[in-house]
Amino acid sequence: MTNKLATPKLEHIEQICSGWVNKYVLTYRLADGSTYEYEAASRRGLNEYEAALKANGAGQHTKPDAVCIVPLLPNDTILLIREFRYPLNAWCISFPAGLMEPDETIAQCAQRELLEEVGCRLNDKLGDAAITVLPQSGYSSTGLTEENVQVVLARALQDETPQPERGELIESFALHYSEVADFLAKNSDLIGTRAQLILEMVKRVWDLKSKLPEEPLPQQPLTPQDYA
Repeated sequence: MTNKLATPKLEHIEQICSGWVNKYVLTYRLADGSTYEYEAASRRGLNEYEAALKANGAGQHTKPDAVCIVPLLPNDTILLIREFRYPLNAWCISFPAGLMEPDETIAQCAQRELLEEVGCRLNDKLGDAAITVLPQSGYSSTGLTEENVQVVLARALQDETPQPERGELIESFALHYSEVADFLAKNSDLIGTRAQLILEMVKRVWDLKSKLPEEPLPQQPLTPQDYA
């Protein structure tokens, strides 16, 4: 896609405060020559943050900061979590997710987070097909931070004991694809955007499948044929 508007030029980054999340003020030069300041947040330190922003500006994809895992269980079911989110002061419906360790691959991070949060493991009988990585990572909150999250579909088995970290309050629950529509209609908890959109897609795909004389869905609810 070709931009019709001139791209602002990043001229300066000032770190305002530091912590687990750092606050920055970004100074841009606009096309008319004026400057524009914007407040932003990042888990990255100043040098790493500046490098990430410059990479984004150059069209270079950076390594994902975190992985969000959509666990697809046998028998046409999808696994979700209800987690207490401290920044929200409320329980929130989402999928297992977590920050990537420096030397981890996406698959390794997904397996670790599945075990820690919901006691799941990848279905080793499926080999490499047990995990599908979406073509590119997505950005969580583009008005606030540059954090990018890689979504993966994981064909998993829930037969382990969860090992949450201190302070992690997580309940997992499974929905048959046929139950997703009713859940979305009645859910009163807060819900993460990724979970909401993926569940809406599963609801529509299941509605389509239920009208066709086919076998039950395999452990993968979304295939190219679903969009034919």
